Amino acid sequence: QVQLVESGGGLVQPGGSLRLSCAASGFTFGNYAMNWYRRAPGNEREFVALISSTGGSTNYADSVKGRFTISRDNAKNTVYLQMNSLKPEDTAVYYCNVRIGVRYYWGQGTQVTVSS
Repeated sequence: QVQLVESGGGLVQPGGSLRLSCAASGFTFGNYAMNWYRRAPGNEREFVALISSTGGSTNYADSVKGRFTISRDNAKNTVYLQMNSLKPEDTAVYYCNVRIGVRYYWGQGTQVTVSS
């Protein structure tokens, strides 16, 4: 079965960095685009970044453009989100996501808290 397991979250000061990882299994990872989403307290889940199946194309939400970088290692079945220049408004639970056919699969999420 499809499994997505996020890791790498934590508490960081404003201006700091974190790298999130999402380990995937149960499907042919290199055939699918992967996404990161986040949900801040009291808000709807929002799109953060997308990477194509080969890694050759990426797309970002305006709020993170220039600060976050999505990447993937198809040999390790893992997608990453490098987050730099973090702001308090980046505080959220971060989820990775894949669409396979008509179904969307989500991990359990990893908490990122940006606070001094």
